[in-house]
Amino acid sequence: MSTTELGTAFLLAATVILLVCRAVTALLRPLGQPPVVAEMIAGVLLGPSVLGLLLPSVEDHLFPTALRPVLYVAGQLGLTLFMFQSGYEFRLDRIGAMARSAASISAVGIAAPLALGAALTWAAHGSVDTSPPGVSRHVTVMFVGVTLAITAFPMLARIITENRLTGTTFGTVSLGAGALDDVAAWIMLAGVVSVARGSAGTVLLAVAGAAGLVVALTALVRWRGPALRAADRLAPEQLMLALLLVLCLAAWYTDRVGLYAVFGAFSLGAAFPRSPRIDQAVEATAPLSRVLLLPLFFTYSGLNTDTGLLGDPALLLFAAGCTLAAVVGKFGGCWAAARLGGQSNAVALRIGTLMNARGLMQLVAINVGLSEGIVSPSMFTVLVMVAVVTTVMATPLLRLWDRLDGGVADDGDPLPEVPPVVEDVPAASAARPSEAQG
Repeated sequence: MSTTELGTAFLLAATVILLVCRAVTALLRPLGQPPVVAEMIAGVLLGPSVLGLLLPSVEDHLFPTALRPVLYVAGQLGLTLFMFQSGYEFRLDRIGAMARSAASISAVGIAAPLALGAALTWAAHGSVDTSPPGVSRHVTVMFVGVTLAITAFPMLARIITENRLTGTTFGTVSLGAGALDDVAAWIMLAGVVSVARGSAGTVLLAVAGAAGLVVALTALVRWRGPALRAADRLAPEQLMLALLLVLCLAAWYTDRVGLYAVFGAFSLGAAFPRSPRIDQAVEATAPLSRVLLLPLFFTYSGLNTDTGLLGDPALLLFAAGCTLAAVVGKFGGCWAAARLGGQSNAVALRIGTLMNARGLMQLVAINVGLSEGIVSPSMFTVLVMVAVVTTVMATPLLRLWDRLDGGVADDGDPLPEVPPVVEDVPAASAARPSEAQG
């Protein structure tokens, strides 16, 4: 396929992807599901699971093999912008008072699903297709454990900021624990990739690179004043250009050191100076990632997901086991840690529910595994199903807890009503009222 033909194919594919994503979003909106869930499902519908099964020639025409790397690259750009926006919404000062509780909940919320997922994968080895040829058993075991330990921090942050839950105990603790979860998950993922490559150099580079990133971001925070003054002197277009240049550099750096572009983008967003003009520049990047680029990433994941593989009873049983391990480990572990930390049952249930959603972040992780060749098609499909199920659970469970306790904490304090989950994309304007008050 020539470059010109590839460009034309991309435009057609993007049109179909956007239409299908919007259609599925409209169908799921009455159920209170966020657009991220609809886009995850739309990606599966456009892949071999549905379109490829019913109309294989149409799928081949819309998504030829040569086009898939283009979808991946465009989706990665969307993820980079998205994670920067998520980091920009994250405020370290909001979790200071709850840091110890957040750390303990995060530790249990990582350790429990990681151990359960690893044990289940170890036991199922040989019974189901878990590893591609040449990949050792322990690499697969570690990879599955890490992916089940992930929390969808961007979606969690969006729910909390949009619904003005940042002042609640469960909102504050969940933000802190979710952020710690994702940092730990990316470092562990780098370690798994290092083991898969057979060299300790990868994880050593990741650790050294992380230290360099901390130094650079600390300098950015300390020099916030000069940075804000420089931003005020720039025209809007120049400010946008400067923002994108710094973002691309940070994403490139963390990807090269093995922490992956999305981690650098999120970290930069969290440390980035804040002002009304920068708020506007960040907000201006949201429509591009939300409307166009992220759906391309979901579709790319869907094109690698074949639910027909779940027709194998053994693999279907393994998928159910992985889902159970994910829910028991993350929801149950975070709930138990919150209760042991002195939180009320109402607060603990909501923390467990928010932490259990994996959404976009698990898809990012398993796509890393796919690109590294350490995930079989069967395992990829299983983990996509876990991501979808645990994300879909969030809204019904939050509504259930509200019905059962009337939206009132155990100590009698009213909890803010939690509306249906909103989209898994941060809007820069959502957190601004709290900043104005501060």
